[in-house]
Amino acid sequence: MSLDASDIARIASLARLQLAPDESERMLSQINGFFDLVERMRSVDTSGIEPLAHPVAAIEDITLRLRDDVVSEPDNREANQKSAPAVEAGLFLVPKVIE
Repeated sequence: MSLDASDIARIASLARLQLAPDESERMLSQINGFFDLVERMRSVDTSGIEPLAHPVAAIEDITLRLRDDVVSEPDNREANQKSAPAVEAGLFLVPKVIE
């Protein structure tokens, strides 16, 4: 996929940007360069390769420094919902805004 000057003009218009002709040409080459890079990345066969949890894991074994997922605060749902105008089954009821 590659863009032309009219595409850059349309993108600039949508973004409310005023580009000088030299800026427009530079943007065109940069964006097309980005699309070329994406196409080269897409062409690489990655079938059979396991996803990594962290990029360094490809080089060395790492242990992610994540804390245990434990409850740290008490359940205050009822106390928090006392001031609500309408509650049902533990959920706040609000007026319908989308029809």
